[in-house]
Amino acid sequence: MVTIADVARHAGVAASTVSYVLSGKRAISTDTRERVQRSVRALGYRPNASARALASQRSNVLALVIPLRTDMHVPVMMQFAAAIVTTARRYDHDVLLLTADEGPEGLERVAQSSLVDALVVMDIELHDQRVPVLRELPMPSVLIGYPDDADGLTCIDLDFVAAGARCVDHLADLGHRSLALLGTPTTVYERQTAFAQRTLTGFEEAAERRGVLGVETPCEHTFDAVLHTVQRLLDNHPDITGLVVQNEPIIGPLLDVLRRLGRRVPEDMSLVAICADDVAERQVPRLSSVTIPAERIGGQAVESLISKLEGADVAALTLLPAALTARESSCQAPHRNLTTA
Repeated sequence: MVTIADVARHAGVAASTVSYVLSGKRAISTDTRERVQRSVRALGYRPNASARALASQRSNVLALVIPLRTDMHVPVMMQFAAAIVTTARRYDHDVLLLTADEGPEGLERVAQSSLVDALVVMDIELHDQRVPVLRELPMPSVLIGYPDDADGLTCIDLDFVAAGARCVDHLADLGHRSLALLGTPTTVYERQTAFAQRTLTGFEEAAERRGVLGVETPCEHTFDAVLHTVQRLLDNHPDITGLVVQNEPIIGPLLDVLRRLGRRVPEDMSLVAICADDVAERQVPRLSSVTIPAERIGGQAVESLISKLEGADVAALTLLPAALTARESSCQAPHRNLTTA
């Protein structure tokens, strides 16, 4: 195994100089720093993680807390996780993934273990029981999502209130007067998960502002659940001509259900989804959508954590703007209302 002494001999400098170059704790001339870095590359030297942690009192590990649940859409969560891991590696940090639903006790356990330097916390609820603990932990954290009481916390998310409103405005601008939000599974609303609740708020406020009918219904992930939910929705509100979908797993089944019920998209029923661009693009027809910028959110969460670890100030709340892309799934409202086939 190549040691720091081997690098020093190869570069013709003292071992302490190599240490200063690697740690950045002392100014070293450009020529010397480059000579040391060439020796590091030539010898394939990698600092010992344990020794580095002892010297710096840092583990160079971030914890990503995602309590995986049966009502979650795991592919979306993994998009965030991939962005966080990729960005962390750019800053020479690894990521410890914590998926158990341990609540406040799990955060305290991780903090006491000294395994990680900081936390990225997901699946935020409006009244999240972890918030008081996060304020008191002796390590920085960043939340993806934001609770009602966010004082003293650092939060980043898509502006889901604006996302819900943008979908309503898009359909209302096309002349649709009766709209529905097909939302997440019931348990997500029961937990008052922040992204779902804030989208609902934006949807309802925009419907009232535009003077259109706006109804909301949760929907489970199975085909039968989608069929039953849409049938009931159209039986109760046959004039609905626009659907807003915040439930990525049901998008494919929903298009099949509408075809089965004799509703053409977009001629009879316009659709707008809140989902990843690649999901919207691969549907037939391609979906008008507000994108979920998982890569940008995850990357910015890590960058904020690194800044906090280095003692810099960061914004308390960052809401990324909701950008809607119009595609083939939405068009002018039909001139006459339809009845179910």
